[in-house]
Amino acid sequence: MAGDDLYICPAGESLTYRYTNEEHGLVLRRYWTNACPNCAIKHSCTPSKERRITRWEHEHPEKMRQRRETVEHPFGTIKARMGATHFLMKTLPRVATEMALHVLTYNLTRVINIMGPGPLIAAIRT
Repeated sequence: MAGDDLYICPAGESLTYRYTNEEHGLVLRRYWTNACPNCAIKHSCTPSKERRITRWEHEHPEKMRQRRETVEHPFGTIKARMGATHFLMKTLPRVATEMALHVLTYNLTRVINIMGPGPLIAAIRT
């Protein structure tokens, strides 16, 4: 239903727009359905009285999916390489330097995996 302002629950019911409010400076839109109390799969869908969805007015699910696919992976990889722990340095300039080194290492690893070490060394020599 392109253009409709609603969401579809796992049981196929429409969660329709109900109201908008502001929390912490964000304008949030609220959606829900009243079909939950009689739903056959409610136990596997939500423990609440009804399934409710809250969305930021500028949130676009397709863009969020794209972000997860492109941006979140590098941060997870960098965090894993750091040992999934805290920064070793203290003070913002030193932490920024440490993060820059982690990002540089990630980027060099990506270039080596994509191009191979030979072409990278050749490019560095030129």
